[in-house]
Amino acid sequence: MREKTWIRASLIGFCLISVTARADEGMWLFDHAPKEAIAKKYGFQASDEFLTHLRTAAVRFNSGGTGSFVSPDGLLFTNHHVGADCIQKLSTKEHDYMKEGFYAATSAEERACPDLEVNVLIKTEDVTDKVKEGIAANAPAAEANRLRKANMSKLEKECNAATGNRCDVVTFFSGGLYHLYQYKKYTDIRLVFAPEFLIAFFGGDPDNFTYPRYDLDITFFRAYENGQPAKPEHYFKWSKEGAKDGELIFTSGNPGSTGRLASMAELEFYRDVSYPFVYARLDSLIEALDAYSAKSAENKRVAQENRFGQSNSFKAYTGFLRGLRDPKLMAIKRAEEQKLKDAIAKDPAKREEYGKFWDDLATAYADYAKMYKELFLLERNATRGSELFGIARDVVRYAEETPKPNNERLREYTDAGLPSLEQGMYSDAPIHPSMEVAVLANTFEFWVKELGAKNPVVKQVLAGRTPKAAAEAYVNNSKLIDINERKRLAKDLAAVKASQDGMIQLALMIDGPARDVRKRYEDKIESVTTAAAAKIAQARFAISGGNEYPDATFTLRLAYGPVKGYKNDAGKWVPWATDFAGLYHRATGKDPYELPKRWVDDKSKLNLSVPMNFVATADIHGGNSGSATLNTKGEVVGIVFDSNIEALPNRFVYRDENERSVHVASQGIIEALKSLYGATRVLKELGVE
Repeated sequence: MREKTWIRASLIGFCLISVTARADEGMWLFDHAPKEAIAKKYGFQASDEFLTHLRTAAVRFNSGGTGSFVSPDGLLFTNHHVGADCIQKLSTKEHDYMKEGFYAATSAEERACPDLEVNVLIKTEDVTDKVKEGIAANAPAAEANRLRKANMSKLEKECNAATGNRCDVVTFFSGGLYHLYQYKKYTDIRLVFAPEFLIAFFGGDPDNFTYPRYDLDITFFRAYENGQPAKPEHYFKWSKEGAKDGELIFTSGNPGSTGRLASMAELEFYRDVSYPFVYARLDSLIEALDAYSAKSAENKRVAQENRFGQSNSFKAYTGFLRGLRDPKLMAIKRAEEQKLKDAIAKDPAKREEYGKFWDDLATAYADYAKMYKELFLLERNATRGSELFGIARDVVRYAEETPKPNNERLREYTDAGLPSLEQGMYSDAPIHPSMEVAVLANTFEFWVKELGAKNPVVKQVLAGRTPKAAAEAYVNNSKLIDINERKRLAKDLAAVKASQDGMIQLALMIDGPARDVRKRYEDKIESVTTAAAAKIAQARFAISGGNEYPDATFTLRLAYGPVKGYKNDAGKWVPWATDFAGLYHRATGKDPYELPKRWVDDKSKLNLSVPMNFVATADIHGGNSGSATLNTKGEVVGIVFDSNIEALPNRFVYRDENERSVHVASQGIIEALKSLYGATRVLKELGVE
């Protein structure tokens, strides 16, 4: 109890006194928002009512981003790339909504997404004591790790049973704190409007994570409840003035993960081991998808969203590695760590309690490096790019895990998470066997390259065949495209083990080795890093009074900062906003600078001076995509869709010299909806005549 109380008090102290040095930095928990720092720097009082409004109108998309309610009738606003999974799944050869765009002029025309879920955060609770309950101080690390996870599963199940809400136990400060998050869940989500991919992702890969930008990266959905449009308690109204240079803006979103509190051992592991390997895997998969897409126009359509997702991750890792390979950034992180070590060393009691944990981390990450490839390829990313392989793994593990007591299951198969898992596992989204073969063949080729042809798993999977021939055999001899077959197998472990289905057999072949390497990781690596990092966090609190906010965990955070241009690496001033005139100047008529036909034909209808994209210093990261950009009235002045390449190293340390978040301007959105798309129904619902 004393440890948790100390941490909680330190956090409160942090929020009151420590934010003035770097006032625009931070992905803040809403219950610890830096209200005094905002008032001191910007003269704006962020009231509790204002913060509640920002918190409860925001939603989390299970596709990996953020969105917001923007009408009293459940209209949702997010990025095109956040909604692209649904748009792709609704598309057909005859109606390619990625290429053509989509607009539902009536409610009857809105199209239901096959497996999209959005969550609204309604309550949080500190459950640190409950997560640590029953764990002796001298318990072996692996045993403590298992008990923590069992307690987390128990808390989630009890919460879900009592409330019907989605309940997640969230880890902060590497185990220093645990909070129980309750979400209201919407699973009936329907597409209302999406622009063409060419304008949503204008500039393609070359312009991704750059600025200036000219993208209309937006989509509108609608949440339904009991067959009727949802009636959210809070929603964001549209600003009549739009974004302005120099104004203070806020974002309310779900940044995925950051490593600002990571030790040097962890950062060096990322730099030297994990990130280069992920980078190579993405590069290989992109090459395979490009080869598949080049064979026909239909292949290109089928692979478009998959290819976009992989290339977006690839570009992101380019930026992450740029930061980790920057001597200046690493020097900053090294100095931060050494400062804490020196402070601890001066106090014999603190040195005795905390001094050994950096060595524990260094040893753990050295051991982690030896198993990383196997863990990544067989467990964490085995199914990357393949819908069918992902379904097969879920069916196999669902059948294996659900008969077990809840607290003994793999965490992703506990009762609290099963409804969301089942929604994806039983989705009627289209599966394209030809792309599945291409992706699986590439997966097997990469396994041969990295694990070796003599690896027992690789030998069993290939069984003397080429990677392509093996992939064809597994895909072509599978019936998992049939949802009823998935349901039949998932409920019967004996049927799974006896199945002759190709994809089920593949999932079974790697399941044992994957579980083995996962257990070795959890027992020998995760258990040690969690305990050590939590202790280091406690030491940091003890020295600094809690001078940190938790790293991002795909949970709701508040960020803020001014709309502001910057000087690029060449020393040239980059203005705060781009406009439609710049878009047409950038367009060449050839991919990736080709405009949709309506944008060419109806150019004269646009006011070319209207802002299109803009930049701000708001501290955002992956998962913030789709966060509404809000003024001090809580009104929409834009939407986050990217950062520039300079800001990607902010994953590890915040800087704002030329690091910027990139937003679509609300003025540009309205101009396009009105002048090019005739989306009068959406405009009326936004309160824009």
